[in-house]
Amino acid sequence: MFPVILSGGSGTRLWPLSREAFPKQFHALVGERSMLQLTLERLEGLPDLDPPIVVCNEEHRFLVAEQLRQIGVRPAAIIREPDARNTAPAVALAALDAVERDPDALLLVLPADHVIEDRAALHRAIEAGRGAAAEGALVTFGIVPTAPETGYGYIRAAAGEGEVRPVAEFVEKPDRATAEACLASGDYFWNSGMFMFRADRYLEELGRHAPAILEVCREAWAGRQRDEDFVRLPREVFARCPSDSIDYAVMEHTDRAVVVPLQAGWSDVGSWTALQEIEEPDPEGNVIVGDVVATDTHRSYIRAESRLVATVGIDDCVVVETPDAVLVASRERAQEVKAVVQMLKDAGRLEPVFHRRVYRPWGSYEGIARGERFQVKHIIVNPGAKLSLQLHHHRAEHWIVVQGTARVTRDGEEFILTEDQSTYIPLGVRHRLENPGVIPLHLIEVQSGSYLGEDDIVRFEDQYGRSPAEGEN
Repeated sequence: MFPVILSGGSGTRLWPLSREAFPKQFHALVGERSMLQLTLERLEGLPDLDPPIVVCNEEHRFLVAEQLRQIGVRPAAIIREPDARNTAPAVALAALDAVERDPDALLLVLPADHVIEDRAALHRAIEAGRGAAAEGALVTFGIVPTAPETGYGYIRAAAGEGEVRPVAEFVEKPDRATAEACLASGDYFWNSGMFMFRADRYLEELGRHAPAILEVCREAWAGRQRDEDFVRLPREVFARCPSDSIDYAVMEHTDRAVVVPLQAGWSDVGSWTALQEIEEPDPEGNVIVGDVVATDTHRSYIRAESRLVATVGIDDCVVVETPDAVLVASRERAQEVKAVVQMLKDAGRLEPVFHRRVYRPWGSYEGIARGERFQVKHIIVNPGAKLSLQLHHHRAEHWIVVQGTARVTRDGEEFILTEDQSTYIPLGVRHRLENPGVIPLHLIEVQSGSYLGEDDIVRFEDQYGRSPAEGEN
């Protein structure tokens, strides 16, 4: 059985912490591991488990690889989607990969950004549904509802006994009265977006009910290129793929759908209030993360990422601080943060996409100061990593080593810089920065010039296989 981890979400409802370049699945929202890492770790102990297949946004591939490396997981593949096309194509790509490895492969499809508190209950549900999946059923896991939620879709199970029941229908997100009736019935479950089925059966059903998706996915898969664990698809082919979810494309149409009830402390962490409900509150009903002083504050979620946050006399609020943005909202309207993100996008601002600290395959950088014709960055290069060989048409750079050792290539010359040493990279000169040491290299970069955009780069060599169109460094 191959775990298929769907890691393509942008998590806009958890802005400003979750952003397009570093969305919620890569954050440690509950505990010390990221949500992606927790998704994989909670599968430990399942029998006959193959290495995972991760499907992710092309821009997140290095984040996925690094987070898997941190927990000692070597994936079967990291499939890079050139464009987001929802879950039906993503799972089709994973299925095409799996059937090449094993014609009888089972897929366990899991979003990368859910919380499940009871690992043993999850394992029991997976084992309960494994036999039905092996025999050709398309298994979905229905969360036993605990409240009349209107933010989830529902699954109605057909009458019957046992741990695996046929699906009678899928229900769109209901109004309050309908949700209350669903809860009272006992035959309805929240739609978790988790599935299990044979790879070949999924492809068969997709071909029957959404043939256009399968056709494009097969064509894209035939034109794939592999680079170690990464699988790259031809963008011009995959761009023609219709966008649809597994539910709409397959599950609502197949006559082989079954549901396994799951009661395991599940949450899709779809809002700040959902995250608050997962955490243990203090005596005042607050969930506090970071450096926070809360006075006469009740039933609120307060998160400080980079500085002291103080609150006085507020109730039922969400306050989230990051180095470059602060969100303040009432709990009952926290879902509306998506509208704020859209307003920022419409205004052409970068805050919906990037944090102040931006992660790259070689390390990260963080903006410190910016003004007319200059900006200052703090650059961290991981041991053994190096930036691309590149030049800039509109800016020059000064590099000052703060910690570690730098190997610098400048106009064909190669030399070493150690702590408190510096160098100058003139405009138009080929250059490269590398960390040959065993500790992280910390560097202050001062840029000056007429244009300081990250797209001012000509890349000549890159050990990470990136093209010049992928942006800086």
